[in-house]
Amino acid sequence: MAATFAGLEFLATAVVVLDERFVVRYANQAAENLLDTAARSLIGQAFLPLFAKDAALEKALAEALVTHWDYSAQNVTYARPGREPLPLSCTLTRIDVADTPLLVELRPIEQQLRLAREERLIGEQQANRELIRNLAHEIKNPLGGLRGSAQLLEHELDRAELREYTQVIIKEADRLQSLMDRLLTPHRAPRVAALGIHEVLERVRSLVLAEFSTGIRIVRDYDPSLPDLIGDKEQLIQAVLNVVRNAAQALACARAGKAGTITLRTRAVRQVTLLRQRHKLALELQVIDDGPGVPEDIREKIFNPLVSGRDGGSGLGLSLAQAFVHYLRGVIECDSRPGRTVFRILLPLA
Repeated sequence: MAATFAGLEFLATAVVVLDERFVVRYANQAAENLLDTAARSLIGQAFLPLFAKDAALEKALAEALVTHWDYSAQNVTYARPGREPLPLSCTLTRIDVADTPLLVELRPIEQQLRLAREERLIGEQQANRELIRNLAHEIKNPLGGLRGSAQLLEHELDRAELREYTQVIIKEADRLQSLMDRLLTPHRAPRVAALGIHEVLERVRSLVLAEFSTGIRIVRDYDPSLPDLIGDKEQLIQAVLNVVRNAAQALACARAGKAGTITLRTRAVRQVTLLRQRHKLALELQVIDDGPGVPEDIREKIFNPLVSGRDGGSGLGLSLAQAFVHYLRGVIECDSRPGRTVFRILLPLA
């Protein structure tokens, strides 16, 4: 069998050949590398169980058996045990070889999906930023008038029980003023300097543990060889704090007294594109929790302002975190399922 497809060994594209029962009969070296599995383990294995939600792929394979046209199925997801799922582009071709009628080409599309997601998030954030900025300014002006009028009215009232109502107006006006200030905070110019990511993480860790003194365990998985970042320390602390606090709040709400775990993981990654710029070296910071996950109906808009999966949440924490990370020329992503949520922050390293 290997001799029949010997020429495929020289291809950079991952190729596997299937029989009519969709069992792997051949895999080239590129397929071994992509699937992180030796050919001898792949051969004889059913192809479909390798992938998550394989109904569409099964239909495509069945159709490819009866047609001589190529069939491309995008966004096939390779389910890697113990690792993050790998999105792949899958092209199926009917070939005239006895007992092995299907040739499958697999290409990783994680980078393309991330770039497309980045482009969409950049556009959305720019629109959201302008909307929030204008809205906050429009709200701040009448708030000052409301508060001032309530204070003047309070001086005219001679009954203490009536002054309680003016105090409600003043306190609510102050609360809304604080909310508007938070919405406008990211628009200050960053104060750039060299900073160590682990110093930032230790500060965030101590703040979160002080706030959630029971029921939360924070595990550190640091790469001590990472060089310094160039950025605004306070903005980065606030961005990471918002993400970690969000995870801690999700755990506290869901577990009702049972301990939950947050993992802070740092690694170096090479040759990545962030906000349309290529970087030789970047920091990958992962904030991982074992909570209930982000509700499915808001996963695609979790970074939008005023979107929250928690009762009583303002929906500003992750939006502000994204704004701060973008100011540091980085990106933030979220991958969530019940029992495992990963917020991934990528920042360029000097």
